[in-house]
Amino acid sequence: MTANSFGQSQTYLSLYKEQLPYFQELITGGRYQEPPMNYDGDPYYLDRKFGEGTLSINKISYTEVPLLYDENVDVVITFHPIYRQKILIKSEKIEEFRLKDCGLFRRFLGNDSYAYNRNGFYHVLKDGEVKVLIKHYKFEDPTNEVGRYTHRFVEKKDYFYWYEDEFVLIRKKKQAIKSLGLNKKEVKKYFRGKSLYFSMDKEKYILELAALRESKAETFNGFVE
Repeated sequence: MTANSFGQSQTYLSLYKEQLPYFQELITGGRYQEPPMNYDGDPYYLDRKFGEGTLSINKISYTEVPLLYDENVDVVITFHPIYRQKILIKSEKIEEFRLKDCGLFRRFLGNDSYAYNRNGFYHVLKDGEVKVLIKHYKFEDPTNEVGRYTHRFVEKKDYFYWYEDEFVLIRKKKQAIKSLGLNKKEVKKYFRGKSLYFSMDKEKYILELAALRESKAETFNGFVE
């Protein structure tokens, strides 16, 4: 652990005992393997330090849980205050989690053909009938340079629409519009005056498309291929 491990252990020990009296049966993923020292960067989402998050397991929400999310291998990590170690939480037991000030992550099944699906944790941007999801991921890239680091962590993200266990990976504007059963004319009218473009702000654009779909009176019956 880091130099402030002892301080963290003191901070989280009471929470560990009070909030999660049966947490041992959930921590069945084993000890977390730290990334190699000769890797540049880190595998974590936003922050390498533990923050107090919320964890949902079996419809029960545990608050003030020390959490980290490793987006390289798609696992959620907690801190064991007694042994002062990073411990894996078994992924299949987790329904959703919130990192401090970092939004909601939920585990979705059924996207196995997607290379970075891994354990299925997605950042939920819009939690409506048609959900807007982000898959945050990192991969290890060789530096091909002589020096301290042999590899670096490279961060990427992909956007998805989700409806009734079906995923649509959003690559292009035309595809996003078509998948929601919208037509070019109504989309153009909706975006008039918004100064919002797919090429410049993909995230806001696909969120607005989902909002447009949600505002329509017709029932949404699934994605259009």
